Formats: sequence, C-alpha cells, structure tokens
Amino acid sequence: MRRSVCRVATWLALLLTGSVAMGQKVSKVGTTAAPFLNIPVGARALGMGGAFVSVADDATALFWNPGGLARLRSSEAVFVHTNWIADIGFDFAGAVLNLGAAGVIGLQGTYLNAGEMERTTEIYPEGTGEKFKAGSYALGITYARGLTDRFSIGGTVKYVREYILNSSAQGIAIDLGTHFVTQFHNVTLGAVISNFGTKMRMTGRDLLVQYDIDPTRHGNNERINANLETDSYDMPLMLRVGVSVDLLQRLEGQNLVVAVDAAHPSDNVEHVNVGCEYRFHQFLALRGGYRNLFSRDSEQGFTVGAGLRYGVAGDFAVKIDYAYESFGRLNNVQKFSVGITF
Repeated sequence: MRRSVCRVATWLALLLTGSVAMGQKVSKVGTTAAPFLNIPVGARALGMGGAFVSVADDATALFWNPGGLARLRSSEAVFVHTNWIADIGFDFAGAVLNLGAAGVIGLQGTYLNAGEMERTTEIYPEGTGEKFKAGSYALGITYARGLTDRFSIGGTVKYVREYILNSSAQGIAIDLGTHFVTQFHNVTLGAVISNFGTKMRMTGRDLLVQYDIDPTRHGNNERINANLETDSYDMPLMLRVGVSVDLLQRLEGQNLVVAVDAAHPSDNVEHVNVGCEYRFHQFLALRGGYRNLFSRDSEQGFTVGAGLRYGVAGDFAVKIDYAYESFGRLNNVQKFSVGITF
C-alpha cells in the first residue's frame, strides 16, 4: 500500500525538483495541471542536459522547438521510453514528414502511465480489493516552415487529458517556436513558448456525492445527489530560449556542439540547462550536461548519454540513443530512444 500511495503522490506532483525546508520561500511547484507536459523528451536531448531548444534538428523538436523541424532534410520518426521516478512509465512517439518547399508536418503522442494501484479508504486503509489507474496523455499536430534559409517558425496544437479512477480533465494547448542560424560562426538561437492553453478541471462520477441540505431538520431527504466542484488550473506554461554553436564545424567528420538554455516555467523557478555533444562521422555520439542550474532545492543534476547512427541505404538510417540522469534522493532516470530517417 505504501508503494501505491507513493506513486499516486508522485503522479500528482511529477515535476517536483526539490524539497522546501521550513521557513524558506515556497516555490510554485504543484500549482498547475498536466505537469507531465514538461517532462523532457528524447535521450539525445536529455543526454545534453536538456539544452536543446537551439539544436532541435531531429524529430524530438516536436517537443523542444517546433520551429527547428524545418531544418530536417528528410522525414523522420522517433520512439522514446523513459523509466521515470517511482516506477512510472513515460512514452513519446512522433513522426515528421518533410514536404519540401511546402514545409514540414508532424504528429506526436505522449503517454504517462502510473500503473495499476489498489484503492484504499478510511474504512479499509489496507485496501478494498478494487484496482484503479491514473495517467495522462497528449496528442498533437505540428507544422513548421523556413521563412528564409536561416530562419524558421513552427507551431503545435495539442489535446491534453489526465485521468484518475473515474474522473478526468482535458484541455487544448499550443506551442510556438522560432529557430535562427546567425551568420556569426553559425551560432544558432532558439526560442519557444509551450503549453499555452485552456484551464483544466477534474470532472466525473467520482465527484458524485449524497448530501443532506439541512441536517438540522428531521424527516427531510438525507441522500440528495450532488456533485463536488473542483478548481480549474492552468497548464504548465514554459518559456525557453537557447543558444548553441559547433566548435569543430571546420573539422571534417567531427562536431562538438555546446548549448545553453534558459527556462522560465510558470510552476517553478527559473533555471539554466547546459550541455554538449561530440559526434564522430555522424556514426557515434557522446553527450554530457547539467540540468536545472540555479534552481533552488533541485534534485536534478548531471546527465550523460551516447548514441549510434547506422545508415542503411540512401536517406534511410536507424538511430539509437541512451541517456542517464541523476535525480538525487529520487531514483535516477534512464531514457531510451529509437529513431528512423527516411
């Protein structure tokens, strides 16, 4: 039972990055709905410490910066699985179709699964024998286009839903991103605003109760059906800006990309992500980074990762990436990604 309670608590505050000691200023963690929308997508990006807004040159740009999708030279699909904290599973799938001069269109799906848990009540604290599930998912469609050979924009519309037992909440959100490759040593800039959307409010038959309108009167109906009304919450709005540069762009067959992102979330404090990626002949990649710099009481820290790319024929290639993230006192996170280009 203790494990189930822990998993429910973790699901309700997924993006908890640290504990707040008594007497300290309270952060805004846990003040928005659908916090799973800010869980980083892709082993490559996580291996770089989440500093990926200005890089955004593969299918995971569906999450990081839709404006970067216009940089893709071919179509691509990616599948991501994450062993998230408290035995929670997090999966992402995305596909991007390059339409040439018409732009790029993409589809994505995100699913968070807290697993099956045993229901407990005040009367049956050890469990009623009934099982229930809790989770969240989002479905989105993206369009991106290059306005010049160096500047591109993109946008995503997402349907978001969260559920627990027989109650759920849903909403619509949009992401807007830009991507710009400067003429100064090809230094790249990126900016994106994510999860700008409607409020979400839990509804469902779990909120149906029986109520006595006037308990001081005898003989009245003590079992009048009523619905509890829950509060509405905003989605976790996130503003990110980033800069990156390839330090080995003049060395044939090798790349060393260094990137820095600054993030301003609506449900947490501002922080900085830094990371780098070394690629050898587009075959082998080694990555490292650090997440949530300057974030108060953060449990997140260094990240490392690696990737392999195998070209089959023409534009068709297979990519496999892995990333590891230190999560302090919480379980460390491992992320796996498989991608194909065609």
